[in-house]
Amino acid sequence: MEKLTVKIILTVLALALTGCSSSGADIEKVPDKSAQSLFVDARSALDNGLYQKAIQILGAIDSRFPFGPISHQVQLDLIYAYYKSGDAAQGIALTDRFLRLNPNNSNIDYVYYMRALINISTEENLFQDLAGIDRTDRDPEASRSAFKDFKSIVTDFPDSKYAADARKRMISIKSRLAQYELAVAKYYIKREAYASAANRGRYILEYFAPSPEIEQALEIMIESYDKLALNDLKKNALQVLAANYPNNPLVR
Repeated sequence: MEKLTVKIILTVLALALTGCSSSGADIEKVPDKSAQSLFVDARSALDNGLYQKAIQILGAIDSRFPFGPISHQVQLDLIYAYYKSGDAAQGIALTDRFLRLNPNNSNIDYVYYMRALINISTEENLFQDLAGIDRTDRDPEASRSAFKDFKSIVTDFPDSKYAADARKRMISIKSRLAQYELAVAKYYIKREAYASAANRGRYILEYFAPSPEIEQALEIMIESYDKLALNDLKKNALQVLAANYPNNPLVR
């Protein structure tokens, strides 16, 4: 109950601050100007970090000139503005729409990249980090989606200027996913569900190596096999642990 209360308080506080940031300045109604002129205004707003203003102008262009020569670039800039303003829901919706309607666009790699960044941003909660709340047991669905998009860039667009960063971010996400599996395995240990715990540990070894969580996964496997009296499996796990982490206390 206490954790739930803290979570609710932090969520309400985050929403309140988001509302203040988006309505703090009175943005004038978008004037009736040409698409190109409005686009210049939107780019100026983006350059100056006025993302809510940029969203309003770009949204007006997208609505008034949906088939204009700059329509695709307007949508790409709008995706970026949503990302920078923290509006993940609108950003994801627009990237999904863009990918569905423009599968052969030359900027598809950028759209995948932005959708991945937006998904990552949904898991970066400043308030929870400040409160010291362990979030590794939260289902990392957004991280899985981001990993998939980064992998699409690396696989389908290996020459993309976003490919190198996508590879680096995949390594970081792999650790996040491994941490979740590790949290689940520890939960099973507490519940004395040793077979399930061992399976989670083995899953980490199979899908998330190399990652810092491998050592703990092996420890869980060893403990689980010991409780299950599966001595051969325990011996094999100990051998892997000794070969890779010779200083681990379980290695004698």
